Amino acid sequence: MNPIWGHLVGVITVLLMLTFIGIWIWAWNARHKHAFDRLARLPLEGSADGNDEKDDRP
Repeated sequence: MNPIWGHLVGVITVLLMLTFIGIWIWAWNARHKHAFDRLARLPLEGSADGNDEKDDRP
């Protein structure tokens, strides 16, 4: 196997780890809290029978 392969795999691993950490920091950013709280309440705001969509078909 080519010795370059080990370096390439290492670089890809570091890039994926940095991408994961970047997404994690973005998700925990304080300015997203309001939107995430609103999205978390969506399942609780539905109707009791679970049928929120209006069916206007004849």
